[in-house]
Amino acid sequence: MEIYSSELLWLVITGFFVSFILAFGVGANDVSNAFGTSVGSGVLTFRQACILATIFETSGAVLLGYKVSDTIRKGIIDVKDYEGSETELALGMLSALVGSALWILLATYFKLPVSTTHSIVGSTVGFSLVARGAVGLNYKVLGTIAASWFVSPITSGFTCVVILTIIRKCIMEARNPISAGLISLPIIYALTVFLNVLTVTLNGSKLLGMENLVLWQVFAISIGAMIVVAIVCQLFVVPWQRKKILNKDDTAEPNLFRNSIRQSVDSIVTVATSTVSINAPVLQNPKIESDAKVNRLFHFLQILSAIFTSFAHGGSDVSNAIGPLIAIWMIYKDGSVLQKAESPILLLLYGAVGMCVGLWVLGKRVNDTVGHKLTKIRPTTGFSVEISAAMTVLLASKLGIPISSTHCIVGGIVASGWIYGRVEGNVEQTVDWSLFRSIIYAWVITVPAAGSCSALLMLIFKYSLIS
Repeated sequence: MEIYSSELLWLVITGFFVSFILAFGVGANDVSNAFGTSVGSGVLTFRQACILATIFETSGAVLLGYKVSDTIRKGIIDVKDYEGSETELALGMLSALVGSALWILLATYFKLPVSTTHSIVGSTVGFSLVARGAVGLNYKVLGTIAASWFVSPITSGFTCVVILTIIRKCIMEARNPISAGLISLPIIYALTVFLNVLTVTLNGSKLLGMENLVLWQVFAISIGAMIVVAIVCQLFVVPWQRKKILNKDDTAEPNLFRNSIRQSVDSIVTVATSTVSINAPVLQNPKIESDAKVNRLFHFLQILSAIFTSFAHGGSDVSNAIGPLIAIWMIYKDGSVLQKAESPILLLLYGAVGMCVGLWVLGKRVNDTVGHKLTKIRPTTGFSVEISAAMTVLLASKLGIPISSTHCIVGGIVASGWIYGRVEGNVEQTVDWSLFRSIIYAWVITVPAAGSCSALLMLIFKYSLIS
């Protein structure tokens, strides 16, 4: 096919329109997950989360998105089977965009966090089955992706349990939890930054000139950043946190009269509630007060880990919205289905903009499910969930495997709720298992639902436009 064929122009225009709608749905359903735990724990407001997500989802999409988008647009199916049938492949990719968008918007309406990765993979398989049957499918890649659907939540959940257990054993159950927490802060900050820098620099972005960095250079940069952050944290963050948590006058009201009134009221409340047996253990339990103070240490750490998760999510899931569009654009631009050129940065940015708009407009719906309804989120659990999900997603992104960030985050949330339930002796009430079952059902039907929509549209195209 000739380059910039007028025959494909309408497909390109329609593809841009539908992919923006799909990106909007990805933002509304999936992007909100990255900061769901931060909002649920009260560390951030939803508006603050949207601002941070806009910055770091976009950065991750532009710097890391090209790898997974390559898998989405030419790894799931063998594009060589469509040589000489460029229009058919373009129509198939448009069908995938429509099928995925319909399902994600429907799930968002019902406030269910579903996998946009599952959705686009299912849609791609759906149109391919209509166009070429089972012949054109890349079973090796599909097998890897399918395995990751189960492995990713288990891996993220297990990692979350390990991190949370270390925090509880080394800090929250220490003889002096506040002191242990302050000592641990530089280490935790340093390791978080080390992982973040490592994933950016290892086989890194060509936009930043990092694609040719050798292994020792990658580790030198990452370790250097880790050391600098540890020193800065020890010199500035630790004293600030110590003063904030231990110095009671730090949060006192400047008005002495108002302070005296408050102290009097507090005294009356204490005397009154001490006569009620059901409240006495709560008010007088030093362990609860200690845990609350330790959780305050993790406020900013949770923001840092949420940024880490958001960056990873942008790199992984922008491809779900923009991968098929890139395929359509490449066919239009090169006149070939082989798509040898890399994913254009501007198209990745286009997808990121769509995701951010979706987050601002409809992200609150799924954010409430993830952040509030599934289980109680504390800063320590939120940090553990976010860092474990980010590690899993970024590792997969580096391998070019499109996994579900939703599965990783939900897996971590359920694991953390289960752990706290065992600690508190109340597993059933700590996790809303009924809601979790509903989410699982939505996960199960995502692939066939999106795939069926895509297959139906491709069937219409096949008999009305291709034939």
